[in-house]
Amino acid sequence: MSLASMGKGSCEIYRLDPERPDRRAIERAAEVLRRGGLVAFPTETVYGLGADALNPRAAARIFEVKGRPPDNPLIVHVSSLEMARTVAEIPGKALRLVEKLWPGPLTLVLPRKPVVPDIVTAGLETVAVRMPAHKVALELVKAAGRPVAAPSANPSGRPSPTSGEHVIRDLDCMVDVILDAGETYFGVESTIIDLTRTPPVLLRPGPIPVEVLERLLEEKILVPPEARGLRAADRPLAPGMKYRHYAPDTPLILVDTSPGAVERIVEAAVREVARARGLRVALVGPDELVDVVALLLRLRGVEPAAIFRLGPLADTTVAARRLFKTLRRIDELGNIDVAIVLPFPERGIGLAVMNRLRKAASRRVGA
Repeated sequence: MSLASMGKGSCEIYRLDPERPDRRAIERAAEVLRRGGLVAFPTETVYGLGADALNPRAAARIFEVKGRPPDNPLIVHVSSLEMARTVAEIPGKALRLVEKLWPGPLTLVLPRKPVVPDIVTAGLETVAVRMPAHKVALELVKAAGRPVAAPSANPSGRPSPTSGEHVIRDLDCMVDVILDAGETYFGVESTIIDLTRTPPVLLRPGPIPVEVLERLLEEKILVPPEARGLRAADRPLAPGMKYRHYAPDTPLILVDTSPGAVERIVEAAVREVARARGLRVALVGPDELVDVVALLLRLRGVEPAAIFRLGPLADTTVAARRLFKTLRRIDELGNIDVAIVLPFPERGIGLAVMNRLRKAASRRVGA
């Protein structure tokens, strides 16, 4: 364990081994949570900005620090099924998923218990609950002895943080404690499924694919346009449903068509590069598609300002891990005017990747 203080504000930063986190740092962060403070911590998905979920004043600080709209509910993190039962009703259907997928990157929207403050649920009669699998996160909630409300640890609308360094840069010590355990595993936020409706409804795609949930529940799950990022919800029932999210400062133009339609993708990308004449253009997307477009542009005497390969079409888990880091890198380079993003297949975690890209895009073309 190492400790440092940095940034404009004053906060404690602990650098931890993700597999063997120092108990003193965990206990210190848990004490801060119990006193109503804010702790940024790693999960297996992205870094979270945590507060005591049962303390409305502490939860209000999350919204202040992030600049988060008040109608955007928070996810409540628990360390056991018993703790989950203190904040939500757990029907048999939910228990089937809990038994197989908790701890893990799955959030369940369930009927709330009265103990949960309105600010956490945005006034809804439901509450979003998950049990994280990351050792630091799980031990932190256990040590705090109470549920922890936590959205991603970044300013609202920006790319989510997948490393402690991202949190330090984004929040600049506007929180009390930062637990830095390096990079997260999945790189995109948890899957969210609403079990208060029949059939169950996917609210946000994530690392747990719809196909897995359907197999465990033995029923179809509704995947509305909001879950695919094709439109915004009028009233968000879970994070990531209404507002623009994950966006870098650099404009993103998403070629939003089937990755199998290579000719259409290439035509749309080349057309957008021509439209951006005089601007510095980056290409972002699956390795195979980016390479085809880059080759065609070079044959026409056009050199992309930068190329970001997110991984092969056949393995969207790689793209998920690289996605937010790449969106941040585009801004950090400082020499890119616009990024043209090529699509991934919407299978498995690829649905989550496309959801995030649609939410981050300034404009979509080729659909």
